[in-house]
Amino acid sequence: MDLAIRNVTIVDGTGAPARVGDVGISNGRIVTVAETADPALDGAERTVDGTGLMLCPGFVDPHTHYDAQLLWDPTASPSSVHGVTTVIAGNCGFTLAPLNPGDGDYVRRMMAKVEGMPLAALEEGIDWDWETFADYLARFDGNLAVNAGFLVGHCALRRKVMGTDAVGSQPTDEQLRDMEELLAESIRAGGLGFSTTRARTHSDGDGEPVASRWAEEPELLALAEVVSQHPGTTLEFASDGCLDGFDDDEVQFMIRFSRAGNRPLNWNVLTVDSHAPERYRNQLAAMDTAAAAGARVVALTMPVIVGMNMSFLTYCALNMMPDWGDILALPVPERIEKLSDPGTRRFMEERAASPDAGVFARLTGWSTYVIGDTFSEANEGLRGRRVGDIAAERGTGAFDTLLDIVIADDLRTVLWPGATDADPESWELRRQAWQHPSVMLGGSDAGAHLDRMQGANYPTRFLADCLRGRKLTTVEDAVRMMTTVPAELFGLRDRGVIREGAHADLVLFDPDVVDSEMLSMVDDLPGGTERLFAGSVGVRSVLVSGVEVVRDGRPTEARPGTIIRSGVDTDTVTAS
Repeated sequence: MDLAIRNVTIVDGTGAPARVGDVGISNGRIVTVAETADPALDGAERTVDGTGLMLCPGFVDPHTHYDAQLLWDPTASPSSVHGVTTVIAGNCGFTLAPLNPGDGDYVRRMMAKVEGMPLAALEEGIDWDWETFADYLARFDGNLAVNAGFLVGHCALRRKVMGTDAVGSQPTDEQLRDMEELLAESIRAGGLGFSTTRARTHSDGDGEPVASRWAEEPELLALAEVVSQHPGTTLEFASDGCLDGFDDDEVQFMIRFSRAGNRPLNWNVLTVDSHAPERYRNQLAAMDTAAAAGARVVALTMPVIVGMNMSFLTYCALNMMPDWGDILALPVPERIEKLSDPGTRRFMEERAASPDAGVFARLTGWSTYVIGDTFSEANEGLRGRRVGDIAAERGTGAFDTLLDIVIADDLRTVLWPGATDADPESWELRRQAWQHPSVMLGGSDAGAHLDRMQGANYPTRFLADCLRGRKLTTVEDAVRMMTTVPAELFGLRDRGVIREGAHADLVLFDPDVVDSEMLSMVDDLPGGTERLFAGSVGVRSVLVSGVEVVRDGRPTEARPGTIIRSGVDTDTVTAS
């Protein structure tokens, strides 16, 4: 026996009641789960006293964009310190492979735009000298702290086959056949399936719709059919309906897409807001319609409100407000002039409050914004204060006050929005959504939007909320939703559960204090760029295949992680 964890409270991932017992690990697998002292554990090479601690399966994050970061950071920071042992990347149609020679610049600029990855980090942290999906995956073998699975992105397939014509054109019959074969080749190399995007928010570094947005339905269904021919695969997509609610045509497309691949189709992200209950009901009804039609469509949703900051200087979610994009894309002097104009301000405020804002309407609580870093004498003393309080002192409206502050800083002010969906009614809707058969926890976007958003810490925040906060569900059910549920959707073999024979991917934590640290900016990316970071609290140990990759909230140097390859590490999960 390599490791024995004794007298620990076991939360096994199935939703069963927690129980005190012993767990034994050998050769990367759980070999003993005993509720009474097992003599076989007496001779273990290492023994941990788990008294007062909880042990659960490692968390599975189903929606990350660690495609680039893992190349310079094998620990998947900060996900791993929050107990995540398996990440799924390659989402939303965006992957770094397959790659044509010379296309690195285009892909870097696209990823910087659509996923907020600092361009300097992409230039300095990666050498970009692979071509095939197999070449790309080979970079990770033996060099991962966590397990990682990668979908094959539609944008990369189109660019590899169609070159610059991937944007603005339809493929010839021959090009479509080449895309089908390239997808099949990439899946045979280990790709977990196929991802795509049709969302209006996804544009490349040139401002054009990304390649997959030009695809027509026959192309998408043909590629889904390829997925159906390979075991252990899945489908994922993003669309306008994921943001605003689905119309009938999109519901029917999701049904055809899932059925063509005979695989579950998951999408990101179901945003729950009591101020927009019609969108919530529409999106859940779409899942029910799909299920009734013999398809499986699964919505991802977050169990916490993700911390994020905003800026009127650099590209962020504010650019997605209806008709704000053109204003915020102006050169800074012209942008300041526009933002100073009372008529423009009223127009922007009205458009942000319109139904066209969709999910981004949750960012319109201007009075609840908290001022972060400031850069001018005029704004001295405002850091940490609410805009509503400042507005009351000045006798001005909240939106006008916010714009006055950022203009005084030449737009550099860091803003921390107070979301409108933190009310008790929204939390009750979330509690209900978690129990829906077509809803799964996830959607952290970890590895993306690095200086603007930090969702990787959701497991510890959710555990803290269940144990000592709102207590909207039990800790057993919270663990089940973050382990067994995503593991089963992706068909992950022997993961997401504590039982004999399962992989020893485990999290040992102190239930009295488990939580996330506050967000802060750290300067640790290639190219000297910054990102938002939050460490964990109360996470004693994270094991991957029985090897400790996190100790007392800090990464170790161990690299026991593996690439999750379709059909090798996954079983087939069908649409029906």
